[in-house]
Amino acid sequence: MMEPTLHSGPDTGTARLRRSVSASTGPQALPDLLLIERARAGESQAIEALMHRYSGRLYRVAYSVLLDAQRAEAVVLEAFLAAFGDLSRYEPTGKFAAWLTRLAYHQARAQRAAARNAPSAAFAEAVTAEMPAVGDAMRDRLELERAIGALPEVFRTVYVLRVVEGISGIETAASLGLHETTVRTRLFRAHRRLAPDTAQRVRAAPGLLELARERAERIASHARAQLPHGSMLTISASAP
Repeated sequence: MMEPTLHSGPDTGTARLRRSVSASTGPQALPDLLLIERARAGESQAIEALMHRYSGRLYRVAYSVLLDAQRAEAVVLEAFLAAFGDLSRYEPTGKFAAWLTRLAYHQARAQRAAARNAPSAAFAEAVTAEMPAVGDAMRDRLELERAIGALPEVFRTVYVLRVVEGISGIETAASLGLHETTVRTRLFRAHRRLAPDTAQRVRAAPGLLELARERAERIASHARAQLPHGSMLTISASAP
């Protein structure tokens, strides 16, 4: 009895699925590819949903390179402008999250040249100064952030993506432009430099290296204001 419906026309099932998903869920719950399709059509809610979905990850990867909150936020903004200002640069065969993270990572590394004078030591001193005034839970979080901040940058960024953000080795490799074996090696060396229970404590600590909601909102607002009308309406199936 279903055959006439299934064969009633090309892409009917796909179109029906899109309508069904669109009717039953808001933008925040939609998968990336549907949001990108809506972004191509100029839907601002789709752009905003993608920004909110990945602002935390982009902030963490930028912060892992720069160890500076304000500069990391600026990197997130620049990555959003680069991504949604020209979506034709995104190749749909790759994972959107990895592509977006890679933009932020390269932007952060480009800015790192001005902060090469022992950023990890400065970060550790700043965190130590804050610790006496906070409670036990916050003190534990700051201790973990200090320990992560003291890692060499090549290990630290891999550790943040794999352990703090919790993404796979394959996606971490794609996000940083590395071979998966390199990711495994750097993660192993990061673990060797930290206390044995650090990874377990990191996974149990909510909000580690977190981008505050109001800051994420501000970044998204600035990005939307700076994106030229219609600039995000094109997406290509091939690399630029």
